[in-house]
Amino acid sequence: MTTNTLPRIAIIGAGPGGLTLARLLQMHTIPTTVFEKENHPNERPQGGTLDLHTGSGLLAVHLAGLDAQFAPIARYEDQGMHVLSKEGQVLYTSEQENEVEVLGDHPEVDQAELRAMVRGERPEVDRAELRAMLLDSLAPGVVRWGHPLRSVRQAHDGSHELVFEHGQTEHFDLVVGADGAWSRVRPLLSNATPTYAGVTFIEFGLDDVDQLHPTLARLVGHGSMGVLPENNKRLVAQRNAHAHIRVYAAMRIPEKWETTNGFDASNPQKARAWLLNYFSDWDQSLLALIQESNDLFAVRPLYSLPIGHRWQFHAGATLLGDAAHLTPPSGEGVNLAMLDAVDLATAIGECSTLEEAVRRYEATMFARAAIAGRVAEEGMERFLPLVH
Repeated sequence: MTTNTLPRIAIIGAGPGGLTLARLLQMHTIPTTVFEKENHPNERPQGGTLDLHTGSGLLAVHLAGLDAQFAPIARYEDQGMHVLSKEGQVLYTSEQENEVEVLGDHPEVDQAELRAMVRGERPEVDRAELRAMLLDSLAPGVVRWGHPLRSVRQAHDGSHELVFEHGQTEHFDLVVGADGAWSRVRPLLSNATPTYAGVTFIEFGLDDVDQLHPTLARLVGHGSMGVLPENNKRLVAQRNAHAHIRVYAAMRIPEKWETTNGFDASNPQKARAWLLNYFSDWDQSLLALIQESNDLFAVRPLYSLPIGHRWQFHAGATLLGDAAHLTPPSGEGVNLAMLDAVDLATAIGECSTLEEAVRRYEATMFARAAIAGRVAEEGMERFLPLVH
């Protein structure tokens, strides 16, 4: 900022986007406070592996001065890709670079994504380790845990009052909603709410795969394995750090289908039997991913905001990441959130007022998010084409 008075900035949500913004503002010597509803960093699992891209996630890491800290947790060796048929036939492996076009007749496969993996441009990193790195880069006290936001409203002096579930209130000059799909900040700016994307993932996994499940470790390889979709379903597996494989059973099914179809994620034996029946015509080598899984199952319906979602400028508040432009998984979500943080922090550092900074940031973010939304929607159609 080029003014003499430093602004009071609040970031809601301690995910990668919000923490990247806090780190970058800290480097600009602009104080900020991150409010997170979780009580501590390990309150819940943080999700699977992410691939960071050169012009977004990796750029944010570099600008945040964290290249040295990122190197030990970046898994460049886990960028491989195996594509199989439901009969268990290997159709493509990125270990054979000259076969990158082998799936050219299959619209479900993104050739650009395969080439990027082959070139080693997108290192994998576990979400929990990325978050821990960003947390460690912040000064003590920047993140305030156990602060679920109830609401945010504009005060008479133009500031914004945050009201937390335990009754505490605080005032800030700028509130940034980095609090994901069900953002508590977004209603201040927009009436848009996420809608079901028509696809649900059932997530499960296998532990210590190299020792306990060597055949499946080889099947998935060092990276990801995807089975081509058939009849509105497919299996995808990805290697995470610490010899863990995370598996997703992706299905085009109605929202909240489990209430009428007998699936119970809290009953591992029942969940496993349901999945084995649902994929019963698939090869045994693939069904082993289900049979040998651990006892943790989770149902994850996918939601999205309207493509091109935007709002009228509102002084003192803005959004980044999924809170602003939630899309189905496309490999871009965390990268876009971190790039949003770069653009917003840069604008705040360079502009003379917060209003000018937010206007500049939102103009860039809206345009980029609209393009990414269309790409994500098209990608989901390739990933799991609807079969009537």
